Amino acid sequence: MSKILIRGAKVLGGEPQDVLIDGAVIEAVGAGLSAEGAEVVEAAGKVLLPGLVDLHTHLREPGREDSETVLTGTRAAASGGYTAVFAMANTFPVADTAGVVEQVYRLGQEHGYCDVQPIGAVTVGLEGRKLAELGAMHESAAGVTVFSDDGKCVDDAVIMRRALEYVKAFGGIVAQHAQEPRLTEGAQMNEGVVSAELGLGGWPAVAEESIIARDVLLAEHVGSRVHICHLSTAGSVEIVRWAKSRGIDVTAEVTPHHLLLTDELVRSYNPVYKVNPPLRTERDVLALREALADGTIDIVATDHAPHPHEDKDCEWAAAAMGMVGLETALSVVQETMVETGLLDWAGVASRMSFKPALIGQAKGHGRPVSAGEPANLTLVDTEYRGSVDPAGFASRSRNTPYEGRELPGRVTHTWLRGKATLVDGKLT
Repeated sequence: MSKILIRGAKVLGGEPQDVLIDGAVIEAVGAGLSAEGAEVVEAAGKVLLPGLVDLHTHLREPGREDSETVLTGTRAAASGGYTAVFAMANTFPVADTAGVVEQVYRLGQEHGYCDVQPIGAVTVGLEGRKLAELGAMHESAAGVTVFSDDGKCVDDAVIMRRALEYVKAFGGIVAQHAQEPRLTEGAQMNEGVVSAELGLGGWPAVAEESIIARDVLLAEHVGSRVHICHLSTAGSVEIVRWAKSRGIDVTAEVTPHHLLLTDELVRSYNPVYKVNPPLRTERDVLALREALADGTIDIVATDHAPHPHEDKDCEWAAAAMGMVGLETALSVVQETMVETGLLDWAGVASRMSFKPALIGQAKGHGRPVSAGEPANLTLVDTEYRGSVDPAGFASRSRNTPYEGRELPGRVTHTWLRGKATLVDGKLT
């Protein structure tokens, strides 16, 4: 049946309305729409959002299919309400050529759970020494517009300047993993009181902040766009705020886990809390929430980083860094931003759909819920509360920091161009 009537949903958290989908497009939005010839989804009390867009996802394929694949990662995305994800370049081989980004792009098309837009590497092999084929990746079938060495910092200022100059020619953007490598050698967690008490190597805030300061000045110098990945400190917030006040073309993201979790959790020595950048202090968490609310931080991005069991179930020092996040992101944002009164649901839609789609140039995504727009939609039961059980994840990996934790909200339905990818919480 090509027609679907979503009845009585609170569109962006507003007054209840009906939304009629015909094929791949929203046909009408309003009260009391006719259900004739349509499949009806009863949505009273639920919130309808545009499909979520994640600007920072690790799908691991090619090369680390033991952690995740494009299929399992996009199924996880659909489960979390996402209709588009941007796949980071730190695969094996690295996505630094047109051939590799096209492979990832076509895998996304084949599986159909959400759109996959590859991110191209800035440098060959993520080694920071030579620019990758930026133009060729942009001209490829994948149409790459975002470039990042995420997992590693482009620490050479000359290389970073050249990358910013190069992508400016076609309206691209460089997404920087801000980590001064010399300042984080041997680092295991946030540098502070807890690291001193535990005797673990400290990861200072200045290692992030110094790179952000340099790169916003480089972006201003060349007149290009720079995006800051997984911003994590109060000092970083102030630098981005200052840069925006000068008119510098900078955007920034925060992860759900940096909005909720602090370095106090590391006292457990549970490697599930080991992440890059590290969990910071309560002061940082509060500053990040305020910055997301006031627009200094533009978007929420998951940094979904799956790892196989053996890479996390080991001693802290040997454990891999990263957390899965696609299937819990919206719930964490509801707890930290909506239930605290910092954002309403329209604000959530802005930071998890509209703005990431705009930054990444994700065509057909991040659009208003209105007639004539693509039917990329997410329906959320915001009254639900339940404990996180990773055994039920669609992701191939289970390295979540929220196991057993009660979180609010549950995505019940996801539609990609009118096709249901999630129905009543179950993948189609």
